[in-house]
Amino acid sequence: MQIAIIGGGCFWCVEAVFSRAKGVHSAISGYAGGANPNPTYQQICTGTTGHAEVVKVTFDESIITYEDILDIFFEIHDPTTLNQQGGDRGTQYRSVVYYLNDEQKDAVEAKVQELQHFLSSPIVTELSPEPEFFDAEEYHQDYLSLNPSQGYCQAVVSPKVQKFMTKFIQFVK
Repeated sequence: MQIAIIGGGCFWCVEAVFSRAKGVHSAISGYAGGANPNPTYQQICTGTTGHAEVVKVTFDESIITYEDILDIFFEIHDPTTLNQQGGDRGTQYRSVVYYLNDEQKDAVEAKVQELQHFLSSPIVTELSPEPEFFDAEEYHQDYLSLNPSQGYCQAVVSPKVQKFMTKFIQFVK
């Protein structure tokens, strides 16, 4: 099993997509990149802790590769908006890839360079070494499946899942 730690706005969206991907063993919503140990959602929402909402994706590379994870990640969010995705604004919603080793660093740097040729705005995704990861509170885990009729899920999360299911049909469980 391999691990990817990625953030592309609200972690409910990223977790919902990757939990539906073949080869993904788990997708855990959490916080990373900040200074406070064991941050809470209320703390990170202030924008003062430095943490981002991220998802730790544990996957079987014989089924889905790290490069596939990156392709999906960059498709389901806008890597050109600084500290926001849609209406979600703040440093906790930044686009970020935390790499775990030199191979992941090389792969994500190559992917950013490749994608930049197709975008008119610069990619602002933070690329940083793996920081400590903190699981988000239990009520944030598997949020879409547990709250499908919630307004944000219908308006924001579900369309991202549908985009994944349409564009990456080969990876849908």
